Amino acid sequence: MQMPGIRDESGYHYDVIRRAIDAVDTAGPQATLEDLAARMDMSPAHFQRLFSRWAGVSPKRFQQYLTLGHAKALLEERFTTLETAHETGLSGGGRLHDLFLRWEAMSPGAFARGGAGLTIRWGWFDSPFGPALVMGTDRGICGIGFAAETGEAEAMADLSGRWPDATYIEDPGALAGWAARAFGAQRGEVPLFLIGAPFQIKVWEALMRIPSGHVTTYSEIAQAVGNPKAVRAVGTAVGRNPISLLIPCHRALRKSGGLGGYHWGLPVKRAILAWETARLEA
Repeated sequence: MQMPGIRDESGYHYDVIRRAIDAVDTAGPQATLEDLAARMDMSPAHFQRLFSRWAGVSPKRFQQYLTLGHAKALLEERFTTLETAHETGLSGGGRLHDLFLRWEAMSPGAFARGGAGLTIRWGWFDSPFGPALVMGTDRGICGIGFAAETGEAEAMADLSGRWPDATYIEDPGALAGWAARAFGAQRGEVPLFLIGAPFQIKVWEALMRIPSGHVTTYSEIAQAVGNPKAVRAVGTAVGRNPISLLIPCHRALRKSGGLGGYHWGLPVKRAILAWETARLEA
């Protein structure tokens, strides 16, 4: 299905990457390019070409980033505290796609009204991680959800259910520029409009301090928001992040090196972390 919205010249190939994750899990990290290509009924040359367009590196180099131990390696090599995150980002590659994010938050009183009085426009777009639902007000993007694992109907119900009293209008054209910048087809500023409870917004703002290619832990975020004992509440707030990728909840891991949860499916989280690592180290 061709999604309305953006597609860069090479296209996005998340479907190939999703199958590659399955192939790596089944065949193990020692699988060759030929092994993986055969599992996906592609020639090695075609598989390498599509994979490299998506990842920016060869399948063999990217393969290590798809392993189940990659999250633990990130904690050992790319862990950042929230106090040093800003400096790390400036010296280590900066924000994803050189984005300049600016954001404002809805007032607590307005949030309590369930979106009443808000007009939210929405549209489906191709993204590096499969079909993406983008929602926005006149102030900026307020929602991004990925449907590769959940399905489009569930993603729509999930995001729209967060602000049940808002007025929803399908209008991908109004969001296309923001979506293009969010998914890397263009560079430039992306405005965000955070719609959440005050504690959630504090957690989301902390997440935006973690540089691309780096990770932190739920307990570190709890410390940064001034409530070190609230690790479970932080985990819940991370899981309720409505603006996936741009508010990088995928960069929050368990202390043990486990991935933790991901609202749009763990295969998507693994792919995003691997994709960011490849771009940082390429």
